[in-house]
Amino acid sequence: MFKGKIMTAGGLVAAALFALSSLPAPVAAQQKFVTIGTGGVTGVYYAVGGAVCRLMNKQRAKTGIRCSVESTGGSVFNANAIGTGEQDFGMAQSDVQYNAIKGLAQFKGKPIADLRAVFSVHPEPFTVLARPDAGVTKFEDFKGKRFNVGNPGSGTLASMEELLKQMGWTKASFSLAAELKADEQGTALCDNKIDGFFYGVGHPSAAIQDPTTACSAKLIPLTGKAVDELVKEHPYYAYATIPGGMYAHNPEPTKTYGVLATMMTSAKVPDEVVYDLVKAVFDNFDEFKKLHPAFAHLDPKHMVKDGLSAPLHPGAVKYYKEKGWL
Repeated sequence: MFKGKIMTAGGLVAAALFALSSLPAPVAAQQKFVTIGTGGVTGVYYAVGGAVCRLMNKQRAKTGIRCSVESTGGSVFNANAIGTGEQDFGMAQSDVQYNAIKGLAQFKGKPIADLRAVFSVHPEPFTVLARPDAGVTKFEDFKGKRFNVGNPGSGTLASMEELLKQMGWTKASFSLAAELKADEQGTALCDNKIDGFFYGVGHPSAAIQDPTTACSAKLIPLTGKAVDELVKEHPYYAYATIPGGMYAHNPEPTKTYGVLATMMTSAKVPDEVVYDLVKAVFDNFDEFKKLHPAFAHLDPKHMVKDGLSAPLHPGAVKYYKEKGWL
């Protein structure tokens, strides 16, 4: 009887040792971490990153990939961070992606040759907001006023500078050219620190909703000769309209122009990681579309082609070919 007990204990120890030896290596040891650089926390980039990570993290047990979102300075910052390997993925306006791969504008002489496209997301109309008491009905009325042009490292600032150049203006054309971040400009407008701001963003956006609700801020159209020239000259720009009634105190549609939001990565990111990211998004596309109102009208067949100037990453190509989209 005593002997039987010893054998049982020995058997348990042996079984436990066998069970341990046959277990796979701890998940933590094989887990990969990926980061997605986005923009300000009230912008749609942050929502895109959050939606993608949420879907990726649901598959974590299968893929071993843990995804996290970083709030960053925006498009230009993200392209540079991907170039240096600080970020695996990042959001950028289609014009910034174009300039980064070709070494133009803010990347002049410093192209990011390893930059690769993953997919495009929502349109981003350039959105101009004014205080209701600023006496502004068109963009030209901001001359000599206090205006937020966008924070350094953002695609918004890069696009603003391109528009100013086309108009023959500079930052000195404003009495104050503020460089506030996207999530600071609405409060500054309502606090009478600035008269208006320019922001490339998908709609609806909390960054526009808050000041239109809080202080009846007005959407200002972006039209005219300079805009027409920009749209004609650059493949990444297109005319856009912000629907009337989307925001409080703005019942009429607002004509403007804009870019597309794009997801980028580096050629150095392994094919299977990029494949797992696009698979997580497009295998669960109905769920993805519900994660933000700006995603409601997305069509995968356009997302894999439109607004992409960098070559598609091979990991993304593999999935899109499996789906018959390429």
